Amino acid sequence: MAAEEDWVKIVTAKTPTNIAVIKYWGKRDETLILPINDSISVTLDPNHLCTTTTVAVSPTFVEDRMWLNGKEISLAGERYQNCLREIRKRASDVEEEEKGIKIAKKDWQNLHVHIASFNNFPTAAGLASSAAGLACLVFALAKLMNVKEDQGQLSTIARQGSGSACRSLYGGFVKWIMGKNEDGRDSLAVQVADEKHWDDLVILIAVVCSRQKETSSTSGMRESVETSLLLKHRAQEIVPKRTLQMEEAIKNKDFSSFSRLACADSNQFHAVCLDTTPPIFYMNDTSHKIISIVEKWNRSEETPQVAYTFDAGPNAVLIARDRKAASLLLQRMLFHFPPGAETDLNSYVIGDKSILQDAGIKNIKDVESLPNPPELKDANSIQKHPGDVSYFICTRPGQGPTVLSDESQSLLNPETGLPK
Repeated sequence: MAAEEDWVKIVTAKTPTNIAVIKYWGKRDETLILPINDSISVTLDPNHLCTTTTVAVSPTFVEDRMWLNGKEISLAGERYQNCLREIRKRASDVEEEEKGIKIAKKDWQNLHVHIASFNNFPTAAGLASSAAGLACLVFALAKLMNVKEDQGQLSTIARQGSGSACRSLYGGFVKWIMGKNEDGRDSLAVQVADEKHWDDLVILIAVVCSRQKETSSTSGMRESVETSLLLKHRAQEIVPKRTLQMEEAIKNKDFSSFSRLACADSNQFHAVCLDTTPPIFYMNDTSHKIISIVEKWNRSEETPQVAYTFDAGPNAVLIARDRKAASLLLQRMLFHFPPGAETDLNSYVIGDKSILQDAGIKNIKDVESLPNPPELKDANSIQKHPGDVSYFICTRPGQGPTVLSDESQSLLNPETGLPK
């Protein structure tokens, strides 16, 4: 590779976030990010919740640089460096004759990269933004550097950036195997079922608070591992059995078991947080109200209609068994958490707009005229909480990472390698 060469090679990728239905909480190795238990997640539709990352390499770049949501951030952190080091170690020769690009495997150690990343959902608010971000970084860099490893092997690299990132390298339903080796080679993600396997499911996310959480997942996990006796019992006795049961529920599309397991695991995870010293509070009053609404509805039906799960934040992820249940769920959520009279309904319910149509809601007046949910027997006890939910996202299980070939979707200028 001649030093005077002047070119920029760019790759842009889109990677979804994921939400765990059997939770990962606690590490046995902080450096390699090795968990104390297996976990299972559902990958969300990248059209609604994803990270887009553009990576570029050029002989003219003088240092590695990164911009997140338009703001330059440091790449000095150990997790970013781990990912960059591991990808460079696996890089292969690249040759693009029409662009005059020829990179030998050994050259990658001396070339610098520029990275621009954008989340289309709140960062650090408990919606697994780091999972999507680090998975997208690893996936995009692997494409840029012609890495030959498969998704499972790439997941072991993404894991070293953010634990749950390993699960975002697959679509559908994904299991992160905790592994036993000290070097972490067997701690990787595998796909339980793809996004088409159970396409009846519809997911509604109530964004209760998009502010950055007070206790980060990293510090919260460390404190739980050090102080919670419930966490030790959970990891050793509860999760191994629950993981097998959840895999079976997914494979058999058994929503009753799926709902029971997801709700119980979410509640136990937050019980572990409360069992930590000092206690960690990720959910708030609105989170608890949503659980109460779902529990009352499920108990009033012959079979559960909705599963709820909360990650390390107050936002509710509600998984409906089918589109009919999803439309009824959205009616209930809008009944209890109506938008303000001046609110644009299209900015309050985003993502898959067809769920609004299924629910028979076209405007604010339709929301105001929603009938009382039938499970609420006592009309005097009905309470509405306008303003408690910032907005709702309607989505579904989705596919894994993809490369975006349209240059207009690049976040970096193809001539300079700097943010557009």
